[in-house]
Amino acid sequence: MECKQKQNKERCGCTYGSCGNKGICCECLQSHLRNRELPGCCFPPEAERTYDRSFENFARAWKLDR
Repeated sequence: MECKQKQNKERCGCTYGSCGNKGICCECLQSHLRNRELPGCCFPPEAERTYDRSFENFARAWKLDR
Protein backbone atom coordinates (compact mmCIF):
# COMPACT_ATOMS: atom_id res chain seq x y z
CA MET A 1 0.00 0.00 0.00
CA GLU A 2 1.21 3.47 -0.84
CA CYS A 3 1.77 5.83 2.09
CA LYS A 4 -0.24 9.04 1.90
CA GLN A 5 2.29 10.97 3.96
CA LYS A 6 1.46 14.38 2.48
CA GLN A 7 -2.28 13.97 3.17
CA ASN A 8 -1.57 12.54 6.62
CA LYS A 9 0.64 15.51 7.52
CA GLU A 10 -2.17 17.90 6.66
CA ARG A 11 -4.47 16.19 9.20
CA CYS A 12 -1.83 15.39 11.84
CA GLY A 13 -2.60 17.04 15.17
CA CYS A 14 0.81 16.36 16.70
CA THR A 15 2.57 19.54 17.81
CA TYR A 16 5.94 17.87 18.47
CA GLY A 17 8.00 19.74 15.90
CA SER A 18 10.96 17.39 15.51
CA CYS A 19 8.87 14.23 15.11
CA GLY A 20 10.42 12.04 12.43
CA ASN A 21 7.22 10.06 11.97
CA LYS A 22 4.93 12.97 11.11
CA GLY A 23 2.60 11.79 8.39
CA ILE A 24 3.81 8.19 8.54
CA CYS A 25 0.98 6.93 10.72
CA CYS A 26 1.98 3.25 10.78
CA GLU A 27 5.47 4.13 12.06
CA CYS A 28 4.08 6.63 14.55
CA LEU A 29 1.61 4.13 15.98
CA GLN A 30 4.23 1.38 16.26
CA SER A 31 6.66 3.73 17.97
CA HIS A 32 4.13 4.90 20.56
CA LEU A 33 2.67 1.46 21.27
CA ARG A 34 6.19 0.10 21.82
CA ASN A 35 6.43 2.68 24.65
CA ARG A 36 2.93 1.92 25.99
CA GLU A 37 1.62 5.22 24.62
CA LEU A 38 -0.80 6.48 21.99
CA PRO A 39 0.00 9.00 19.24
CA GLY A 40 -0.90 12.66 19.70
CA CYS A 41 -3.72 12.40 17.14
CA CYS A 42 -5.69 10.32 19.67
CA PHE A 43 -5.91 13.21 22.14
CA PRO A 44 -7.94 16.41 22.19
CA PRO A 45 -5.73 19.45 21.45
CA GLU A 46 -5.31 20.61 25.06
CA ALA A 47 -4.20 17.13 26.20
CA GLU A 48 -1.97 16.64 23.14
CA ARG A 49 0.01 19.78 23.94
CA THR A 50 1.14 18.24 27.26
CA TYR A 51 3.11 15.57 25.33
CA ASP A 52 1.88 13.02 27.90
CA ARG A 53 0.94 10.20 25.54
CA SER A 54 0.24 7.65 28.28
CA PHE A 55 -2.85 5.43 28.27
CA GLU A 56 -3.76 6.99 31.61
CA ASN A 57 -3.68 10.52 30.19
CA PHE A 58 -5.79 9.32 27.26
CA ALA A 59 -8.42 8.00 29.69
CA ARG A 60 -8.38 11.27 31.69
CA ALA A 61 -8.62 13.38 28.54
CA TRP A 62 -11.67 11.56 27.23
CA LYS A 63 -13.42 10.88 30.54
CA LEU A 64 -17.00 12.02 30.34
CA ASP A 65 -18.69 13.64 33.33
CA ARG A 66 -21.78 11.65 34.24
